[in-house]
Amino acid sequence: MKGAGFLQILEGWDGIGVVVRHDQPTGTWIFVALHDDTLGPATGGCRMKVYERPEDGLVDALRLAEGMTYKWAAMDFPFGGGKTVLAIPHELEGDERRGLLHRFGDLLNSLGGRYGTGADLGTTTRDMQTIAEVSEYVIGVHGRTEGPMDPSPYTALGVFEGIRAALRHRFGSDDFGGRSVLVEGVGAVGEPLAERIAAAGGDLQVADLDADRAAAVASRLGGSVVPLSAVSRTECTVYAPCAVGATLSPDTIPELRCSIVAGAANNQLSGPSDAAALHERGILYAPDYVINGGGAMAFTSIYLGVNDLNEVERRVRSIGEKLARIFAEAADRGSSPVVAAQAHVARVLQRGPES
Repeated sequence: MKGAGFLQILEGWDGIGVVVRHDQPTGTWIFVALHDDTLGPATGGCRMKVYERPEDGLVDALRLAEGMTYKWAAMDFPFGGGKTVLAIPHELEGDERRGLLHRFGDLLNSLGGRYGTGADLGTTTRDMQTIAEVSEYVIGVHGRTEGPMDPSPYTALGVFEGIRAALRHRFGSDDFGGRSVLVEGVGAVGEPLAERIAAAGGDLQVADLDADRAAAVASRLGGSVVPLSAVSRTECTVYAPCAVGATLSPDTIPELRCSIVAGAANNQLSGPSDAAALHERGILYAPDYVINGGGAMAFTSIYLGVNDLNEVERRVRSIGEKLARIFAEAADRGSSPVVAAQAHVARVLQRGPES
């Protein structure tokens, strides 16, 4: 799809539609992708990023919106797939950033509740508060909690429970003792995940584009640093990709020296054939849109009126149980867990929203 224009990109997409707007004051391209509303209004985060080409931002929005459809259906939550990408020409601060967010809020209002958003890569809970000054269609604010929530620790908790489920399925025990976990990307999600792994007694390895950050996290938690260029060739029990997507590809999968892949990154597979390639190598893969749903699950639980944070945490921990069922179904089928997860999503979407 490299080099394709907006129309060519959209021709191959099966979603409901896309709102495209150019924000003249900042030069930002705004893409709001609505993929599916079978279970409820399209809902997904607002990503802000500098892209080489605006078209790359559109491609991101489409892929991520589709991923949200799968994520909500996998969790059986009453929302559909959607995503916003704010393809900025350069980093925005102060009044320039605030103005863009307000104008995006006005765009949200024009959709009349067909789409709701929250924080994502490149945006913060403070940004969501800014949007909420002009729009009600923002999740994670509006007094649903005592203050703005950060979804990252909940995402990390869900991934941790997913890793435990994978360990139980593969080894019969979720004991981290003697198990090495390589966390690629120790940012907002990867760092709290690394903390949980270290606390559970796992042998922690970390890698990050920011070598100083990786060294600091490893030093604080008693782990070791792996060069980013060596991640796919490093021996470990669990590889947890928590940074960019598409790290699992025909180039890297043959090099992997792990038993399990279970991480927080979106769109971890570079293409449809990668799930089968992992399965053929005997590597247990936790589908990304299932294992990384903790933040979305926490925010929307509160949005739906669950104010007991202990109950919110219990729901997030249930991601491990969902993955255990997916792993078991995949084993019965003799297939990749991705096939089992897709079958579950298809059943939920065919059934439609529960009354």
